[in-house]
Amino acid sequence: MGIIDMLIISLPFLSLILPPNVVIILIISVFLSCKWLNNQKAAKQFPLPPGPMSWPVVGCFPQMLTNKPVFRWMLNLMEEMNTEIACFRLGGTNVISVTSPEVAREILMKQDSVFASRPACLSAQLISSNYLISLVTPLGDQWKKMRRVLTSRVLSPNTLNWLAHKRAAEADHLVRYIYNQCRNAAGCGVVDVRAAGRHFCGNVIRQMVFSKRHFGAGVEDGGPGVEEEEHVNATFGVLAYVYSFGISDYFPWLRMFDLDGHRKALKKAVKGVRKHQDPEVDARIKMWNNGTETEQQDILDVLIKLKDIDGRPLLTSEEIKAQILELMIGIVDNPSNTTEWVLAEMLNKPDILQNATEELDNIVGRERLVQESDLPKLNYLNACIREAFRLHPFADFAPPHLCTSDTTVSNYFIPKDSHVIISRPGLGRNPRVWEEPLKFMPERHLKNDGSEVSFVDPELRILSFSTGRRGCPGIQLGSLVSSMLLARLVQGFDWVQCGRIELRESKHDLLLAHPLHALAKPRLPHYIYSSLE
Repeated sequence: MGIIDMLIISLPFLSLILPPNVVIILIISVFLSCKWLNNQKAAKQFPLPPGPMSWPVVGCFPQMLTNKPVFRWMLNLMEEMNTEIACFRLGGTNVISVTSPEVAREILMKQDSVFASRPACLSAQLISSNYLISLVTPLGDQWKKMRRVLTSRVLSPNTLNWLAHKRAAEADHLVRYIYNQCRNAAGCGVVDVRAAGRHFCGNVIRQMVFSKRHFGAGVEDGGPGVEEEEHVNATFGVLAYVYSFGISDYFPWLRMFDLDGHRKALKKAVKGVRKHQDPEVDARIKMWNNGTETEQQDILDVLIKLKDIDGRPLLTSEEIKAQILELMIGIVDNPSNTTEWVLAEMLNKPDILQNATEELDNIVGRERLVQESDLPKLNYLNACIREAFRLHPFADFAPPHLCTSDTTVSNYFIPKDSHVIISRPGLGRNPRVWEEPLKFMPERHLKNDGSEVSFVDPELRILSFSTGRRGCPGIQLGSLVSSMLLARLVQGFDWVQCGRIELRESKHDLLLAHPLHALAKPRLPHYIYSSLE
């Protein structure tokens, strides 16, 4: 019998002869000692995942700061170490990086309850108005409340069906905008595909939330005005810095110094987004309070009119503003990035473009524009999108998961408070899982029985949308926007390269190194385009 066991047995007797405060101290000491011994036992039985040598106090920060971008340094190091799970010590935090589908399934499915929270950090705090939204908020009542709002009211199938006409109007506007560029250039025009895709996504979410495409007057050809360009650019600025391995995220006491400039850049980006959105929220709340607004037209109205069990407004104005910011950053990234990469791959491999075009002609025809109801039948086009999710994801890592208790994963010890990050390119380009992983091959996703191609992979060989309690509630909306954007571009226009397209990633992220510019020429009967005027 050990000393700890003897103390536990003796506690009832000691309480009779010792002062209460001493007994309490003994109980706490016994508890902490048991916890420490259990940790030591687990650590001896199951080691931490392998990782680079770390320095005292600062951990791997010296290596991290000299190896940018961080995600490539991590993945390259894991490849050199021949491991699909690794531990990087950043300050006092164990950051566990994962590139294995099996390990990802264990984390997100088998042990979902252990890894369902988020770590607190500066970037998450800044974008969420101090943790008001579901995306970055740690587990708790606020997360449950906002998650329920998203799933049951904002992104529910009923709401998406209710607002389908707004998305359809923006799909028509996309075709009209590109057609105008062609018409202004004697029948064909050079299109900035990245800009067109991003602003289509921005238009869709602005219509669904605010019932408007423009915050300002727009421009004559239907393109974005100064306000919309600023709004979308600021949105991507937010995406660039949230969970971006900022120094302050791991050394909170250094926040005041902002050594890497992340805080300043992120605050500027958040301000740029909310500069245009927040006045819309304030004005709409005033309209409902004054009685000048009486019928719900969009998501903003839904958020304003939500009530608690006592009939009072469920959400504060600050919660509504934060929630709308989350919707913006959640919808503009994947569809626009995916479409740009797919079209670039198609232009480099014309047979892929031809296959997608022929499928659209066979299923939809050339006498009308493709609609959302057609999208599930477009297996080849959806396979192209799924392949882009696999090979060309927008973000390097999924948002981090916080380990809420000591556990073991894949025979490795994962201490409480570790940050677990799952690599999207690590899963999608895993050579153990995928044949010729760096080759763009949509056919690999087609099923022999001709069944629909899904963007969600239950085996987690692709992490387009996460799963478990932290799974993306916007899967249906993201899928619709991605498919419609690509389908309208491919169906509505013939595309030709403007010079050689280099399929190379940017130095700093996973975007195409240079925005895709391609020559578009209308391919449908003239009356299709004229009907959109």
